[in-house]
Parts: sequence; structure tokens; C-alpha cells
Amino acid sequence: MKNDEAVIAGVAVDNTVYRFDQIFSYRVPDSLKDTVREGKRVLVPFGRGNRLRQGMVMCVSSLKENTQDITNAESDKLKNISSVLDKEILFTDEMLKTVNFIHDRYYCTYYDAVRAMLPAGINYKIKTLYSAIPITEESRDNFNSLDEYTKEIYSYLQNGKKSVEKEVILNVYSKAEPSLQKLSAYGFVKKEDDAFRKTKDATIKMVALCDNADLSTYTLTPKQEKVVDLLKSVGEASLKEICYYTGYTSAVTDTLVKKGIAEYFLDEVMRTPYEHNKYGRDNKEIILNTQQQKSFNFLYEKYKEDKPNASLLYGVTGSGKTSVFMKLIEKCFQDGRGTILMVPEIALTPQLIKIFVSRFGDNIAVFHSGLSIGERLDEYKRVKSGEAKIVLGTRSAVFAPLDDIGLIVLDEEQEASYKSQQTPRYHARDVAKFRCSCYNGLLLLSSATPSIESYYMAQKGLYSLVTLSNRYGNSKLPKVSVVDMNEEIMSGNTSCYSSYLKELLADNLLQNKQSIILLNRRGYNTFLSCRSCGQIVTCPSCSISMTYHSANNRLMCHYCGHSVPYTDECPDCHNQTLRLCGAGTQKAEQELVDMFPDARVLRMDADATMSKSSYERKLTAFANGEYDILIGTQMVAKGLNFPNVTLVGVLNADQMLYSDDYRSFERAFSLLTQVVGRSGRGEHEGIAVIQTTTPESHVISLASIQDYDKFYNGEIGIRKTMLYPPFSDICLVGFSGINEGITIKCSVEFQKRLIAVIKEKFSSLPIRLLGPSKAAVYKISNKYRYKTIIKCRNTRDFRSAVTTVLKEFSAKKEFKNISITVDTNPQSFN
Repeated sequence: MKNDEAVIAGVAVDNTVYRFDQIFSYRVPDSLKDTVREGKRVLVPFGRGNRLRQGMVMCVSSLKENTQDITNAESDKLKNISSVLDKEILFTDEMLKTVNFIHDRYYCTYYDAVRAMLPAGINYKIKTLYSAIPITEESRDNFNSLDEYTKEIYSYLQNGKKSVEKEVILNVYSKAEPSLQKLSAYGFVKKEDDAFRKTKDATIKMVALCDNADLSTYTLTPKQEKVVDLLKSVGEASLKEICYYTGYTSAVTDTLVKKGIAEYFLDEVMRTPYEHNKYGRDNKEIILNTQQQKSFNFLYEKYKEDKPNASLLYGVTGSGKTSVFMKLIEKCFQDGRGTILMVPEIALTPQLIKIFVSRFGDNIAVFHSGLSIGERLDEYKRVKSGEAKIVLGTRSAVFAPLDDIGLIVLDEEQEASYKSQQTPRYHARDVAKFRCSCYNGLLLLSSATPSIESYYMAQKGLYSLVTLSNRYGNSKLPKVSVVDMNEEIMSGNTSCYSSYLKELLADNLLQNKQSIILLNRRGYNTFLSCRSCGQIVTCPSCSISMTYHSANNRLMCHYCGHSVPYTDECPDCHNQTLRLCGAGTQKAEQELVDMFPDARVLRMDADATMSKSSYERKLTAFANGEYDILIGTQMVAKGLNFPNVTLVGVLNADQMLYSDDYRSFERAFSLLTQVVGRSGRGEHEGIAVIQTTTPESHVISLASIQDYDKFYNGEIGIRKTMLYPPFSDICLVGFSGINEGITIKCSVEFQKRLIAVIKEKFSSLPIRLLGPSKAAVYKISNKYRYKTIIKCRNTRDFRSAVTTVLKEFSAKKEFKNISITVDTNPQSFN
């Protein structure tokens, strides 16, 4: 486009109200025409007050080319972009398409989608700054007319050497807002908005000789000559290196800089979450057995096709699925294309990092929430620059800024953690499928217990299906015993462990073998009950029981974080008759220590893995044989490979079976199958024990023999009869508010209005509505929660109907304090 043409930019603006959100048009001033580009962030004035907000440039066009039918007269009225925040393009065309994909499907603003795709450290915060303007003779009368409080604030600003943030002023003068407005109106202070990045780039101080320095004109000391000689030989070096290799302090270099012989500059360094060198290098060829090789050959052909593909790699636990997709990743890397490998738990990344870094070195980047903000930012930049072609991480890794994606792998694809619980409520599988379609890449789903939906898609031919039916090498599936805990209780055993499991644990310790215990409930006791009045101690802000934690001797709510010191006095009847009931990982750990005082016991749950790198340290210690027994929640159940583990015990399997949604059996079967599969993965045969009070459960029986096909055949029949996914989509509309009556009213009226809109505009849409009804946990942090469940087809028309009603209700003053969320195909109805 010609430089004198008016240029219009479409910008997704941060912090907009959902009902008003759109791509907003801004005029690009002449001074920014060379720098404003699609995929860069900008600062733009927004709203009546023209407060600066950050935004993402989604499109740029000349006035003649603009797609929003803006006339010359209208373009003159457009606000100008204030500044450009990024030196380089941050989002490629494909990533901008992904922004639109998320916005169109997940009921969020455009910038909500942008924010989800960025690492936390790269985001900017807009701050309002004030600075004092000197008072002139002409303005002195106006200043003298101000109140003393306002004058004091002016003096505070005047004494400052630089602009002061509004938040800082309010911390000193809590009622400063009106005074700042007065000072600004009279012109006594300058008010400006500016963007600050929360996390700075990591830099190192470097030294180099000045290009124009004539050394013959300077008289140098011996120390200075030695530094100059070092810089001549290496070109440039960090100040730290110069001090180390010469043995001199930085004062010598400072003098050279003052003389104009050398110069300082900052060089960016990357904060990496792991040491590339500590794992060594493994260049051995990946050896596959006949079944694995056949699977790899099939998948490689799919990868090479010049079109997008999706495949399901279904294999029993220990069948070597990782080796198959690792060889596929190697081929993709050799082709110069990008790969994303996602795992559901942070706990799985340390083992995979060791495997992949030893093979691919610094071509690996890691994305997950356990990294520091600085590490996340730098790993993102390494991928963006092309330095790393393979990304390993949890759900957020799906947004890795790779230029040419050849392969995306979702390991343990059935896991609920791939579904975001915050806006935008996307599923990583759906985003991965979209990104693969943009690059003609292969999406590979891998699991021993695929989701019912994915296996159905494979059965119907919408995904290609690859099966590994046998364990790799000589290892066999473990022998599984189901123990009826009713009989244990009747015989007087009230501990967490059955007599049979105790014997096996003792035998394993004698043989120097390791054991894993799963109890999917953290804390010491899971609830407290009063023997006098029968009441359960619940959180005052949530409709959930308090959990006793022995580590701090407190009762804690796992939803809002409320905690109180433990006491045996009932808060209802005030009798000292409270008793601790149920068992969590802390109690199960204590019983192990009491039974086996010499055993080295390691606990892994959310309470024990709070610190950075705690997952890696604990799992590495267990893998190195520093512990005999690993006990924990579901994070110890999936994907981990410990050849010396020959015993797995599952405590209280019943709690997995019963929840208020249709996925409860599927989740229970998957978790039981996965944890049982941790046993016997080496050369020694494994044993697994499942403790339950319902041994007749078909889910437990099928999980014990790892018969996924039989489980699937039964489950898919129920889904079809009840019209649950994959035979429909589920849309969960949630309502949350402090006033229960208004919350109920909002949910009822929303449902009525949605029915009316569908009848009026989309009469052919098939839907079934259930509710509104209380959520399973119907109060959290003093907010009441209700839900409407809609069985539907997630089409553009359906989303349009829901969006219409959402925007209408967000404008209703009566419901301004009610939070409404929409979640497509949620993982639970909680």
C-alpha cells in the first residue's frame, strides 16, 4: 500500500466487556506505518476516557482494502494507535487464526484468547503515572485556592525525582482520587498511561573493545594490557569471565570504559529450567519390536501425507507407546518440522525431559506451570526464534509458537487436565486438531484407556486406529487381586490397609522391591463428624466438609482455602465429641510408617509438591531407589515407568466410582487401569491389589483384567441410550452469585430466554435441557452455584443462540452481580 494512504488496523483490545467485544478499528498514524503489523501488540486509547489499553493487531489494510466498510469521513474519526509494544511479530497468521478459532467456540473475548496463548511473563500491565508540573505566576491563584490535602499531594509529587504510579500515591494518600482529578484539571500534574512488562529479559553485562579506539594513543597499565589482549583474542566477553580469567576486579575494565577503549553492553541470556549437559547424550537407534514397528510405519505414512490427519495409538500399559511416538518425533525433527508433545501432569515431565534431552539436546523446550515466570518466558522465546523445535509440556504447550507443526502428540489423551477450567474453556485436543489442520500435520492421541469419544471416532474411521496389544519385551501384565474391605472391617481391621496388602508390602521390602500406593484424597482425615448431634463440620463459606491436615494440625477447605486450628468441640452443639473420619494420603502415610518403621516412605500430593522442582526431585529420588514406598494421589498413577516397582495398592477404590456425572465410570476405569499398569514393568512379575467395599462392581472387575474393549462396549451403549457424548455435545451453563434467590431467578430466566431465541431464530436445532439445578458443590466462597445442562450439537447456530442470550443477560442490571459461564463438553458437572 502507498505510504500516503490511510491505514486501518483491526485490534483485539484487552479488558473489554464480553457483550461489546469485537475487532475494533484504529487508524495507523504515519509515524507507525512501518512498524504496525498483524501479530504485534499495540497500545490504543479506549472508551470515553481514552485510557490506554494493550491489544493485538489482528488485521491491517488500506482504507480502500478495509473489510469493515469504513468511509473516508469515518476513518478521520477513528482513534490513532498510540504505540507498538513488540519489535518483532509475536503471532503468525496461523496463531491469529487460532485466536479466532478459540473466540468463536469458547464464549470469550478476542483478547481472552490472545492471553491464553501467551506466557505469563510476556504480558504488559498498563499503569497510570503522575508527575508534578511547575506552578507559574499565572496559575498560582488557582493553586492557592486548593484545599490543604490536595496541596500536600502536589508537594509529594514535586519531591519525587520521577513519575509516581497511581497505586503508590493511593497507598500513601488513600483518598487521593478527587485531588488527583483536580490537579490534572488545573494542569498542575501530568497524567500519562504507560505499559510495563511484569518480567524483564535476563541479561548479562558484556565487554568489547570500541571500534574506533586507537590503542597506540593510550598508556596502559599491565593489568589493562592483559584485559585488552584478552578482548582482542575473543572479541567480546562477559565482565564475569574477564574477572575470572584475568584475576582482576571489575575496576580495571571500568577504567578502560572511561578512557573510551572498551564499552559495556547488555546481552540477553536464556533462563532454562534444566541443564542440558546433566543427562548425557543418547544417540542409540530406537529399537522397536514387530508390533511397534508396524504401528510406526503406519503412523509415519499418515505423517507424510500432504493433508491433516488424526490417529489414535491405543495400547495396553507397558506396551511401548512412548517408543513409537518418540521415533515419529525423531523423523519429524529430521524433516525440520516442529513437534509438540503434551502430558497431563507436571509429574510426568521429569522422566520425559531426561529421555528427550539426552536424545535431542537443547532442541527441547519445556512448557508447564512448575517453571518460574522468567523460565516460561525464555522457553517461549527459544521456540519463537527457532532454537527449539520440540516442545514438551502440559496443556499450555498446545500454544507453542512453532512455525511449521508436523506432529502434535497428546499422551494419556483421556485425561481431564487437558480441558481448561478457566476462560477460555478450551480442550487442548480440539486446539491441537485445528493447528494441525493449518499445517497439514498429524495429531496423535495416545492412551491405554482412550476417552470414549476418541475411541468411538476411531471405530467410525474418523481417526485412524493403531493398536499395541502386548507389553514390550518380556514383561507381563500384573496379577490383580480385589480385596473386599467389608470382610476386613468385620474381622476387626479398621486401618487403611488390608491384611493381604500388608503381607505383600512386607514381602516387597524384604526383596528390596518398590511399591506404589494410590489414595486419591489428600489430607489426614477427609471429614469430621460429631458423635452427639451427627453434624459434619463444613466450611463456613462452602458447602463442603473440612479436611484435617496433620502437618499443621488444622482443618482446611480444599475449595476456598479457609482453615482453622483443630479442636474436638462441635461448632453446632458445642460438645467435645468430634471424631475424625475417612482417610487421606497423610493418614495412609502415617500408618505405613507405623507398620514398617524402617521403610523409606515418600508421599506425593498437592501438599507435598508445592515447591519448585519438587516433582523432579521426588520422582528422581524414587527412581534411584532412595525410597521403598511411594504413596500419593492420581499424580503417581499415570505414565510413570519404574522397573523396580512390583507392587501397586489402590486404597478406597469406591470413591472414584460415584459422582454426579456420566463420566464417573470412565474416570474410575482409566485411573484404576493406569495405576495397576505401573506394576511389573521390568523383568520381575508385578502384583496389584484393589481394595473396595463393592467388589462386585463391573468397573473394578474390568479394570483388574485391563479389558478396555469390554468396558467400552458397555459404556457406549449407555451413552447412546442416554444421549451423552459422542452422540451429542453437552453445554453446561453455570450461574454463581452471593444472593441465592437472584442466582436462581437468573438461571430460570436465562433458560426461558434461550428456548425462545432458539424457537425464533434456530427452530431446527435439536436440544434437551436439564435444570436449572444446584451444582454438586453448590456454594463456594459464599457464592451460590446453579447449573443448566443442555444436550445439543455444538454447531455455529447453537453457539450463536447462546452468545445472543449471554450478551443480553450481561446487560441486565438485575443480574449484574451474577457470573454466567458456558462450558462446552465439560469434564464434570461440578
